[in-house]
Amino acid sequence: MAKEYRKFYENELWKEAYELQKEVFKLTQTFPKDECYGLISQLNKSSNSVCANIAEEHGRYFFADKIRVLYIVRGELQETQSHLIVSQSRNYVSKEKCTELVNKYENVQMKLNGRINDFYKKKEKIK
Repeated sequence: MAKEYRKFYENELWKEAYELQKEVFKLTQTFPKDECYGLISQLNKSSNSVCANIAEEHGRYFFADKIRVLYIVRGELQETQSHLIVSQSRNYVSKEKCTELVNKYENVQMKLNGRINDFYKKKEKIK
């Protein structure tokens, strides 16, 4: 029997990234307004890009395409973590909150790495 189709927003990894994105957006609303085109914009864009690219991977057919898009997600995760650390260094975010969010993004990255490895295995099976 065929596996039931699931929409991207039913995917646990997407859900986790989406919840983090909402948390980051709420956090950036507390930043100084002069950061509107700086850290606020960059942090919101990179955290949203994590979700968007996980959704994009879902829509890709070939394993190589899925893997390529997931590597982009890895870069966006790192960028988001960097923006969080910079925000903490400017005292926009407490050290505790920064550490909490960075760790949550690390957790997403570990799951993402597992997903990439799964796609590599599936790709090798069809050769």
